[in-house]
Amino acid sequence: MMEDIKIDKKLDIRGEVCPYTLVKSKLGVEDIEVGQVIEIILDYPEAAGSIPKAMLNYGHSVLKVEKINPKEWIIQIKKEVED
Repeated sequence: MMEDIKIDKKLDIRGEVCPYTLVKSKLGVEDIEVGQVIEIILDYPEAAGSIPKAMLNYGHSVLKVEKINPKEWIIQIKKEVED
């Protein structure tokens, strides 16, 4: 059984488009401590691919990328390194 992931911060960037989706996501991750998890909800398809890729490049873990309905995604990022 999968354990429930504790979400430390939620970020709703629905209505935002690139590059703001990534900028706001990066700022959101900067706001939490190493080891904490941020959950991002978004409705911009390109960002559902670009945000996880960018977060991996920054050295963080991507715990989940899930399409929750035809237009929205949830992305969970665990902060692994100080920015």
